[in-house]
Amino acid sequence: MTDPNNPRHARTGRQIDLDKLDRVVAQARQAREDRSAGYRDQALKLYPWVCGRCGREFDHQNLRELTVHHKDMDHDNNPPDGSNWELLCLYCHDNEHQKYEEHLAARAAGRAGPGAGGTAGTGKVSTHKPFGDLAALLKQRGG
Repeated sequence: MTDPNNPRHARTGRQIDLDKLDRVVAQARQAREDRSAGYRDQALKLYPWVCGRCGREFDHQNLRELTVHHKDMDHDNNPPDGSNWELLCLYCHDNEHQKYEEHLAARAAGRAGPGAGGTAGTGKVSTHKPFGDLAALLKQRGG
């Protein structure tokens, strides 16, 4: 039975089973929450309740604002020794992910990357030396 209100798949043209889609999304969200709860509990036992960036301290009243950051950005890489984790406050955690997104965007645009030289992505190396003549200037002033 086809429902004229259900959207169709862009490639196959078949109607999408929205109930099935809702179930799959709900299962994925639950799995993410379960995985997150496990490594968060471990990290909170391993590390002091302090943001690794700004140094803000946390207690039981505001602990919900302390998050686990995966250093390699892979949320499935959860070694039991916690070597891929660091505790960050919400603000610093958001900042870390924003920096990473900006880095990826810059690389995609060809503006950054390993060995990019002195001027990001152009291959040019800066030759300007702002303090190159400083010794001569100081000597002229009586130094």
